[in-house]
Amino acid sequence: MFTLAVETGEDWWEVEAIYDLCFAPGREALSSYRLRDGIDPVTGLSLVARDRDGILAGAIRFWPVKVGQVQALLLGPVAVHPTHQGEGLGGLLIEDSLERAATLGWKRVMLVGDAPYYARFGFEKLHDVVMPPPTNPERVLGRALVERAWEGVAGDVGSIS
Repeated sequence: MFTLAVETGEDWWEVEAIYDLCFAPGREALSSYRLRDGIDPVTGLSLVARDRDGILAGAIRFWPVKVGQVQALLLGPVAVHPTHQGEGLGGLLIEDSLERAATLGWKRVMLVGDAPYYARFGFEKLHDVVMPPPTNPERVLGRALVERAWEGVAGDVGSIS
């Protein structure tokens, strides 16, 4: 049993610690992190999951970006503490946050990740969307939150300042 809540400033360092635990050293050198520099996560979409004892079990964050001149959400990172992996918590965080994003009026979401894993949540390869290097283009995925939201969207991914 997990409780989901919107991440607050009080959660920040605990969330950073779970990301440090779950991802390789140097994660902040990835191109997706350059798009986040100096930008706050999207209010209301970055979530924390706590177990029945109130211990952080997982977290997900979203960032505003643009693809060409079109706004999109950049999902990531999403992490689940190793003691809770395999329990469906990652999927719960993704599905709940995507529902919230749609409710807030966001039309499209993208990420850099493993296509077989994210396909189950409706993500597909974005052929004409270019992340800053060094990003493997095969890992640039997107999901439309409204029908055809990615249709005709192409170009470089950049920060929204």
